[in-house]
Amino acid sequence: MQDLLTKTVDLKNGQPKEKRAEILDYFLKTWAIDEKLYTQLKSDDIFYHRGDPLRHVLIFYLGHTAVFFINKLMLAKIIDNRINPDFESIFAIGVDEMSWDDLNEKHYNWPSVSEVREYRDKAKKIIIDVIQNEKLSLPIKWEDPFWIILMGIEHERIHLETSSVLIRQLPLDEVVAGKFGEICKETGEAPKNEMLTVPGKKMELGKNADHHFYGWDNEYGHYTEDLKDFKASKYLISNKEFLSFVEEGGYKTEKYWTEEGWNWCSFKQAQMPLFWRKNGIEYSLRLVAEEIPMPWNWPVEINYLEAKAYCNWKTKKDGRTYRLPTEAEWIRLAEYCNVPDVDKWETAPGNINLEKFASPCPVNIFKSGDFYDVVGNVWQWTETPITGYAGFKVHPLYDDFTTPTFDGKHNLIKGGSWISTGNEATLHARYAFRRHFYQHAGFRVVESEIPLVIHNDEYETDEEVAISCENMWGDNYSESSNYSKQIADLVLQTVKGSTIRNVLDLNADTGRLAFELAPHFEKITAIDFSARFIRIPIQLQEKGFIRYIAKDEGELVLYRDVVLSDFSLGANNENILFMQDNANNLKPNYSNYDLIIAPNLLEELTCPILFLQNIHERLNEKGYLILISTYDWETNNIKPEHWPGGFKKDGEPVTSFEGIKSILSEEFKLLNEPENLTLNIRKSSRITEQRLSEVSVWRKK
Repeated sequence: MQDLLTKTVDLKNGQPKEKRAEILDYFLKTWAIDEKLYTQLKSDDIFYHRGDPLRHVLIFYLGHTAVFFINKLMLAKIIDNRINPDFESIFAIGVDEMSWDDLNEKHYNWPSVSEVREYRDKAKKIIIDVIQNEKLSLPIKWEDPFWIILMGIEHERIHLETSSVLIRQLPLDEVVAGKFGEICKETGEAPKNEMLTVPGKKMELGKNADHHFYGWDNEYGHYTEDLKDFKASKYLISNKEFLSFVEEGGYKTEKYWTEEGWNWCSFKQAQMPLFWRKNGIEYSLRLVAEEIPMPWNWPVEINYLEAKAYCNWKTKKDGRTYRLPTEAEWIRLAEYCNVPDVDKWETAPGNINLEKFASPCPVNIFKSGDFYDVVGNVWQWTETPITGYAGFKVHPLYDDFTTPTFDGKHNLIKGGSWISTGNEATLHARYAFRRHFYQHAGFRVVESEIPLVIHNDEYETDEEVAISCENMWGDNYSESSNYSKQIADLVLQTVKGSTIRNVLDLNADTGRLAFELAPHFEKITAIDFSARFIRIPIQLQEKGFIRYIAKDEGELVLYRDVVLSDFSLGANNENILFMQDNANNLKPNYSNYDLIIAPNLLEELTCPILFLQNIHERLNEKGYLILISTYDWETNNIKPEHWPGGFKKDGEPVTSFEGIKSILSEEFKLLNEPENLTLNIRKSSRITEQRLSEVSVWRKK
């Protein structure tokens, strides 16, 4: 294992030649250790088992980390050709239990393990070629090709950890111990915990755009908080400490739990932490690939809901107010204890980066200042739901890394665990999970009488998403007719008298068209490439309202509230299935439609021609296809060879519509001459951009 250890790369300092070699080494070690993780499976058959019922089978994750590289390199136009479009569809999107996640197994025809390994080998060669030959200059910025390479590497390192948690949830007879490093052998009695004071301070959170480490979008920006003095536990809460909560009926006493927590506890019929085992009066602990007698001096590993219940129990028991730390308090603790970031390590300052053990270890080994395990051993749950700092911006090539978690339901974990490597091991790392999820995560407690204030933006602040909301839902603030409603009227007029049951909206955006059509059709599938956008209509569907901030003028903004019922919409909205997917590489299950609508989609695709050539395969006989497009191929840098028209051929002009007609004519009949719809894009109170979209209606022969 030692020969695979490394640290995240400094992207600012050094020479290009040496940096290229360093990144190649970082990639190769990342690839190798990811594959080594799965040697703990007893046989290849286990790849088709699921560790967690709310996650994919394990074969998905073996393919996913490789597919991620290829999809991002394609999206960045660093490579031109896919390896296997089917694989690059089914292995594309992971699971976070969101409404648009698709865990219906009949939608997946998983390939063999050997086929996935063969795919990984091909992907590896392509990635190595990019690393060896793509232009590299320092510093590496997030618009540079090598930022995408680092994105793929750091993404794979995340899955090294999350997949280990899934393997840990498999039956013990499906795994093999001793294949992935040495576990800690030291166990014993837990030390007596105590509360130590951490001086308050004005905290500045967030890192600058020119920071020398790769970062995910949520790490950038700024947030200020004035912290008062607080007390924190010297040690992480040990298995022995948590045993008292279990033995005193903690899992049976509703008053200790939040409403969400008690609902989870009751549903799961939980009696103790997930990784604990009990045989008679004896306890043991399940590790990733083995069980050991309970190490009472190791940190307990639980979800947020259990940690919060423990704090409430302890508050009741001791008569003092206990809770989990906030993000700012954890950062203050790390600062107060002078914990160095990874570039200052000679060796890791805790059980982290796989430098010490392939398991947790006693809570009283790794000391920083007066505290232990400030970083490493297990992640530490916080009270803070993740949200963006002021100035938050998404990376255009990975816009759904964080934004799907900005729902108040995902709490931050801080500090890393024994298997946290790469970006995860840095002090700026911000990862969040749903409160009932298990990771290699435990907690320390904070004692404070100061009321807890949670920073959680309720208004959508993503500028592009807010512009979409304003144009789709800002009827009260616009004099022009709503564009989505115009499309809906056109659709209903076009198919009047026809039997239409199954509809596909292939550029859902923030969902207005789907809601307009819902009362008229039995089933609508509304797809968008971006999770940033698709989560808006999902919230409308689930809660009936959204909020967003629109630009007024200068630094002034307008706070908008959209209530679905105000638009006389919401009827039959259970007919709508909102999904995230790539229209240029859709899964096979998106088929058998009576009507497909592609509103302003073609100009957003990598290859419009490929879409046009294949779209008939997803339509039923006599099905309708409605294309709406500005034919603006250049804005999104679509390569000219992928344009259907808008160029000269043999000296003669070929319009986009003529090119589309040439492609579609074999499978479709054009029902009418194209007409124009006016699209007004309201960017602020005083600036509106007008575009003309051409509409053409086709019927499959």
